[in-house]
Amino acid sequence: MTDLFPDPGDDWQIKLKRRLLDLDARIDTAVFQCGKWARELYERFTAATDRLHVAGWRRWLLIEPLSEAATLGTGGLILMLALAVPAFRQTADNDWLKKTQLAVTFLDRYGNEIGSRGIKHNDSVPLEEMPDGLIKAVLATEDRRFYEHFGIDFSGIFRAMVTNARAGGVVQGGSTITQQLAKNLFLSNQRTLKRKINEAFLALWLESHLTKNEIFKLYLDRAYLGGGAFGVDAAAEYYFGKSVRDITLPEAAMIAGLFKAPTKYSPLVNLPAARARANVVLDNLVDAGFMTEGQVYGARRHPATPIDRREGDAPNYYLDWAFDEVRKIVDTFPASIGNRYFVVRTALDPNLQRYAEQTVEAALRQHGRDYGASQAAVVIADLGGAVRAMVGGRDYGESQFNRAVDALRQPGSSFKPYVYATALANGFTPNSVVVDSPVCIGNWCPHNYSGGFSGPVTLMQAITRSINIIPVKLSIALGGGNAKLGRAKIIQTARNCGIWTPLPDTPSLPIGADAVNVLEHTVAYATFPNLGEAVTADAALDVRTGSGRLVWRFDRDGKKPRQVLSPQVALEMVAMMHSVVENGTGRRARLDGIPVAGKTGTTNAFRDAWFVGYTGNFVGGVWMGNDDFSPTKRMTGGSLPAMVWHDIMAYAHQGIELRLLPGLPPPQHAPAVTAAASGGETPRQQILLTRKGTEALFHVERMLDDASRALAQTTAAGGPGKLGALDGRPGARNTIAAASVQPSSGN
Repeated sequence: MTDLFPDPGDDWQIKLKRRLLDLDARIDTAVFQCGKWARELYERFTAATDRLHVAGWRRWLLIEPLSEAATLGTGGLILMLALAVPAFRQTADNDWLKKTQLAVTFLDRYGNEIGSRGIKHNDSVPLEEMPDGLIKAVLATEDRRFYEHFGIDFSGIFRAMVTNARAGGVVQGGSTITQQLAKNLFLSNQRTLKRKINEAFLALWLESHLTKNEIFKLYLDRAYLGGGAFGVDAAAEYYFGKSVRDITLPEAAMIAGLFKAPTKYSPLVNLPAARARANVVLDNLVDAGFMTEGQVYGARRHPATPIDRREGDAPNYYLDWAFDEVRKIVDTFPASIGNRYFVVRTALDPNLQRYAEQTVEAALRQHGRDYGASQAAVVIADLGGAVRAMVGGRDYGESQFNRAVDALRQPGSSFKPYVYATALANGFTPNSVVVDSPVCIGNWCPHNYSGGFSGPVTLMQAITRSINIIPVKLSIALGGGNAKLGRAKIIQTARNCGIWTPLPDTPSLPIGADAVNVLEHTVAYATFPNLGEAVTADAALDVRTGSGRLVWRFDRDGKKPRQVLSPQVALEMVAMMHSVVENGTGRRARLDGIPVAGKTGTTNAFRDAWFVGYTGNFVGGVWMGNDDFSPTKRMTGGSLPAMVWHDIMAYAHQGIELRLLPGLPPPQHAPAVTAAASGGETPRQQILLTRKGTEALFHVERMLDDASRALAQTTAAGGPGKLGALDGRPGARNTIAAASVQPSSGN
């Protein structure tokens, strides 16, 4: 029965229910009205679009293409923005225009200047002071429509495509001057699609931030034109010994021709090619309408002749590698060292470097045809890792590819010391016996160079005779029957000694089937005479700023030796590798009166021949073969490479304090060595100072440097005194050394 008299306390509940019902009704009404309005709007929109409906040919020829273009354009815009982001990140540095790149002046170990690398910017010549002939020559050859396009010349790209298609190859490029400047300022020389995309966006960015004249001036000042010269003013000075303001039209044409390929068309490397290229530039001037045939006639009849700058003695392969090493060092400097110009004293011994180059060339001239070998690489370093000499090939002018650093070649049997060192570190001894008999890993069955088998042999005998089967069997034994585990231990030993090149795990790894480079392989051998301490190859002894302040020194800041093998293992390896030279395949590397240890290496089809060895003073490696991997005429590591190694090392050990190899008895007779590869006696070095004398001289030099800087500070502060002859600049550091030192290779 309904309560006719509700409790007054329930009144608030009734009110709440009524309010909630009211709210629900309002929400329902609002939703209904919104739906109604939406239907009305849709009906009106449909009616309006029906009036705009186009059918027939107008739809397919107008509306649909425009609609698709809008869709694709929107997608393309989004894609372009995504591609532009990485390019524009290159411009994040607000100081990008003032930022200078690394420039280094190199000295040899005795303080004499030997060369330079890097970019020393010279923006001092205004564009309006440059010869009109040079400006027109560059524009006619590199970008005729430079002042007409917006950074990307689509007509030029189309013209280049047509020209290349007709020629059946790439004979003309479509890059504008702005694109080339973008590459020079922000990008690398890698020929990739990503780089070309970034280059295009950066070109647009440069066009929006700089005037045309500013872009052109930067291009003329920053382009590399060969011989270490960056910019037209540096090129004019380098090739013709004059300012760019004073060059003639033939000289301007020759410089303009260098932009395409500065090494190929360098007049100091190939003068006929440089003149032919300059003639093409003169043709371009006439074709572009910038000059008449009569104006260029004199330049054709009287082509430019560069000044004589023979650089036969410049250690260019060494300098290229040293510059990369210095770059790594400089990257570790704090931001407080804002200077990007440094003077670096290297470990290079100029006499030894020169003799190594001459020995390689003489050996290949005399014996290269007989052995079918056309190239070689050599590295000589002290046992601390400081590289004294490097030969990266026969002719730097012909090929700048450094075969001592950048080439990867199979080391053959010269890799076996890492196998034997691993075995000695895991319980084997030089007298451990392993049976030389057939063995297979999967379907791979190695064989010995002799073609037969020797039965039970000791490890000492196996390495002396360079038997292939024994290292393979050792890899199996080291893994407890699992060759893969054994090879992992061998790879780790090679890594510890200094082989950083990737070594793929293949069954033939123990006999040297994986590729290494000459520099790493040579310096890794220093681990054995160092009693198990591995060192790192190094070029720089000290680094100074352009003002002479010492900021890095190898003995203080360089990488320290790492103990990677026990001294006992190292001693046993020295004895085993000494047996290779005295009794085995490396006999041609023997030095009279100087203990030598090393290992020969020869790869399949005689493609690579090595000898890597060491004494108590130096470690050296020689590789010989062909760039195209073609086989030699049965050249082994114990033949011409060992002969070249002998000649260079005989020269290197003259006039120095000889150190014995650890664990070997002193020789019974004094050194008396003759040249094997060249067929004559080893030239004598002119030796004026001992090692201690040289160190004392450099100590005095550093004292003079400190005194000159102190005197300069006193003079700047208003104190008495004159700088006089005490000059603390790096260029003055050569005064004492150049006047007093004719270096010997062992100091």
